[in-house]
Amino acid sequence: MIGFVRFASAALMAWAAAGIAQADEPLKARVGVLRLSSSAPVFIAQDKGYFKQAGLEIELKFFDAAQPIAVATASGDVDFGVTAFTAGLYNLAGKGALKVIGGMSREKAGYPLIGYFASNNAHASGLKTPKDLAGKRIAVTQTGSSFHYSLGLLADKYGFKLAEIRVLPMQSLSNAAAALKGETVDAALLPVSTARKLIDDGGAKLLGWVGDETPWQLGAVFASPKALGNKTLVTRLSTALARADRDYHDVILASVKDGKADINDRTRPLLEIIARYTNLPVEQVVGNCAYIDPDGKLDVSNVANQIAWMQEHGFVDKGFGVDAILAKEFVKAD
Repeated sequence: MIGFVRFASAALMAWAAAGIAQADEPLKARVGVLRLSSSAPVFIAQDKGYFKQAGLEIELKFFDAAQPIAVATASGDVDFGVTAFTAGLYNLAGKGALKVIGGMSREKAGYPLIGYFASNNAHASGLKTPKDLAGKRIAVTQTGSSFHYSLGLLADKYGFKLAEIRVLPMQSLSNAAAALKGETVDAALLPVSTARKLIDDGGAKLLGWVGDETPWQLGAVFASPKALGNKTLVTRLSTALARADRDYHDVILASVKDGKADINDRTRPLLEIIARYTNLPVEQVVGNCAYIDPDGKLDVSNVANQIAWMQEHGFVDKGFGVDAILAKEFVKAD
């Protein structure tokens, strides 16, 4: 009898220990992202262990354009996406296939991110400023992408019609850069990190920055319906990203002057993290620091304007507004 009691007691303790271990196991999630500094807080949270400390095991999946990340999130190939707003994202979110849970990068004056770049031939023929893009052949990633929207904002600013531009969707950043270098387009909208080598090699000319011309809420964090069903998972991810947002803002962005971050003992560790994930030297990362709100806030009114503009131009289905795409219990509105 005593032996049975001891066996039962040992079995109970083993079961309890197993239960505790299972409870302490991290929640797993896949996050779709681009290798761009606009996703810097994701890289910081991963490298500094903020995800791990929040009880998460995060796998980063890298893409070469924004729209496929929204598709992957809706299909469940990834649980969360961190990238720019696109027409595809809005259409999926309007149908309930994903929801926005937070803000990420913004186009803001003084923080170079997306630039207008001219081919050498077009530049020599008079394409000198963003205003001159009317009537030109311009490479973007996809129709309805953030780059396409930026062109629309530029057209509105300078009083020409978006229809006057021949927009050429190249499906990826690398393809758009190749088209610019190969002179098959007059210009392209590209992240500075993608265009840097072209500029350094004399393969294109910088015309200006989107943030200086037309500031707007560029990026967001969004989640699949399955992920949203696990509030603990979403809360933990949001908490970890909030820590990284604050680090990035208070250390790197606080040092930015004339469009470049300083390299010093305080900024270098974070700059080196971003450099590893973006495959760039630190000396290039410093001129490519996207603005991100320190609290991860989302400019909801600007997002509402984006949806209305895209619906007006036929890129996004009608019948829904900004409230339909937000997981309000997680979004910090600005």
